[in-house]
Amino acid sequence: MPHVVTGRCVDCRYTDCCAVCPVDCFYQIEEPKMLVIDPDTCIDCQLCVPECPVHAIYEDEEVPEAYAEWTAKNEELFGDGEQVSEKVDALPGAKTLEQVQAEEKAKGLDVSEPRNA
Repeated sequence: MPHVVTGRCVDCRYTDCCAVCPVDCFYQIEEPKMLVIDPDTCIDCQLCVPECPVHAIYEDEEVPEAYAEWTAKNEELFGDGEQVSEKVDALPGAKTLEQVQAEEKAKGLDVSEPRNA
């Protein structure tokens, strides 16, 4: 069961997760600007989950309903990206966890946090 990067990463692209990944399964994509995971490479080690500042990474079986589409999107989009294995600066204007949670709340979403965050 691979992990999934959800829409919380869009326009943030923190790469803390990439620096701890032992199998280099993270890919940077440009549309939308974010990271995704190659599900065939991910070994489910869970090291990335607590590293994400916006809690965007979930086990595929625990992705909240509000972000369910991202399971398929990771599989679809990683091939268009560039593999990333080192930490680099986040995108300008990257949101904080509090900002992401406030946006979700404003949309009426009730999103659980990843259990290993």
